[in-house]
Amino acid sequence: MNTRQGATGTGESVLEAIALGGLGEFGLNMLLVVWNDTGILIDAGSMFPGPELLGVDLVVPDVSCIAERVGRLEAVVLTHGHEDHIGALPYVWPLLDGPVYGTPLTLALVAPKLEEHGFDPSGRLHVVAPGDTVAIGELNIEFIRVTHSMPDCVAVAIHTPAGVIIHTGDYKFDETPLDDRRTDTHRLAELGRLGVLALFGDSTNIDRPGVSGSELDVASGLEEVLERSNGKILITTFASSLYRIQLVANMADQFGRKLAFAGRGIVENTKLGERLGHLRFPVGLRIRDHEVSRYLPRDVVCLATGSQGEPTAALSRIATGEHRHLALEPGDVVVFSARAIPGNGKAIGRVMDHIARRGAKLVHGDRSPVHVSGHASEDELKLMLSLVRPRYFVPIHGEYRFLADHARVAAELAADEMEVLLVENGQVVRFSPGPGRIVGGVKTGRTLLDGTRSGEVVEAVLRQRQHLAREGVVVPVVTINRQRVGVVGTPEVITRGMVLDEQASMLLEALPELVREIVEKEHHCELPEQGQVAEQVRSELQRVFRKHLGRRPVVLPVVMES
Repeated sequence: MNTRQGATGTGESVLEAIALGGLGEFGLNMLLVVWNDTGILIDAGSMFPGPELLGVDLVVPDVSCIAERVGRLEAVVLTHGHEDHIGALPYVWPLLDGPVYGTPLTLALVAPKLEEHGFDPSGRLHVVAPGDTVAIGELNIEFIRVTHSMPDCVAVAIHTPAGVIIHTGDYKFDETPLDDRRTDTHRLAELGRLGVLALFGDSTNIDRPGVSGSELDVASGLEEVLERSNGKILITTFASSLYRIQLVANMADQFGRKLAFAGRGIVENTKLGERLGHLRFPVGLRIRDHEVSRYLPRDVVCLATGSQGEPTAALSRIATGEHRHLALEPGDVVVFSARAIPGNGKAIGRVMDHIARRGAKLVHGDRSPVHVSGHASEDELKLMLSLVRPRYFVPIHGEYRFLADHARVAAELAADEMEVLLVENGQVVRFSPGPGRIVGGVKTGRTLLDGTRSGEVVEAVLRQRQHLAREGVVVPVVTINRQRVGVVGTPEVITRGMVLDEQASMLLEALPELVREIVEKEHHCELPEQGQVAEQVRSELQRVFRKHLGRRPVVLPVVMES
């Protein structure tokens, strides 16, 4: 292990940080911090796949380097409960010897995830609160309250013998949060005065000038919608956005409307938020989705999952008329109270088209203040840098251009007092001994998962799926008889996923007789084994498709004996 004490040849202790995900991308947030032989992980995030990853259900970071670097993890520290920070925890769990630290809401979201994967988290999920400090070997981990789009979020200050490293997590500076729990600027400033070795800072909204705004700013936009609408109002947001859910509940109650929920995620998170005291609903406000039809449209607000255009989410099913209990009618209003995650624009657009076809009005953040981000914009990012005043600054959380912009802003803000390290996944940043610098790299990447618990989708499998999707599949079915030395009956040819223009249709009509000729023409006396016949049919049909259609479908012959 090359991180142990004395590995540098000087006998000095070593402090390093390695991002295994979250740099050069949105999602997969995971930072390994190593002090000699002690390794702790800050967040363990996942990512949902793009459309090019056929049959892939989840993407997580490749964590193989953890075992190579530190052997076993002493702890995992979670900043909050969004999937891009906790979704990969079940795949890290086998490498973990110690506890997982997180706030009550974060751990309440984590526990069922671990149980679904067959792990027993009993006794290993340690609840912390802002202001708490826990000791892990020579390291002391301090939790600092920050405001985000969901409750119970923290930044993390890692106190090491070599200095303090602060990881911001996801944050913003909201002076009027719904729960009155603001980002702890006093503690951040105090740490800045005492001296901070390094700051790892969220870069998500570096492309947005000014400030992100308060959750209360959304109230004016929703109030306008409620005042002007005589129809049913359907609002879609992230299921984890408990602040937004509470705000919608408050507005529905103010305007005398009932509130219904559609979508398993938002129903479950609402129950969890209530249990932990983050959500409070007036008596009689809520109704079930199957009760909506009993009320006049002007008397109902619905909260639904599906803000990212997910095809199986509640909003998509409502928009296409496939939901069992909820339907859109002319005069209804659908409010998108969520930011479009990069890459989801087309899916969201398709859902919006379906909504428009049903005569409902669309309201979204580009037209009306119905959404504010949970991430700090440029002026807030500058404020964080000014409060903490680190010796080294490392931008995290974002595609490379976001990291580069954040690095530029930081350099312009404090060029003489702070050194900026623009880092990518896998690069090892060493802070001690010596000055902060990049000293090498480790193997990183992505693990593609087929289902939430099944095996990894390796590159070869993904290429096969892409080939099948692009070229289609041809299944020739032929029965042979060795005694008659020939084909029995007429071969059948089944195709799937092929574009059947006139030329292709003519070729397919001729294929059964062509298969017969392939089998019989060179075997007048004796037929070979089934496997040899199948290979001969496969190779000859592939040649025919390339020659006549310029296509390379997957050919899977089925040879039977009578």
